[in-house]
Amino acid sequence: MIRTVEATIDEKGIVRLLEEVQLTTTCRALVTILEEPGFTHETALLSEASLAEDWNRPEEDAAWSHLQPALS
Repeated sequence: MIRTVEATIDEKGIVRLLEEVQLTTTCRALVTILEEPGFTHETALLSEASLAEDWNRPEEDAAWSHLQPALS
């Protein structure tokens, strides 16, 4: 059975579970380190597809064209 448990990890790499875990044997675990605050990178990645609908329109290209370098 796969189970997710919230934890913190300090600057020395010590992991502290935020809830008690009872196991019948030694188990493997994966640790994912999330950046703080607010998981900025994940939020940006999750919103990219919905924002792309607006970004990838000819009107947007025209509005920002003055910032593009001239092609030789």
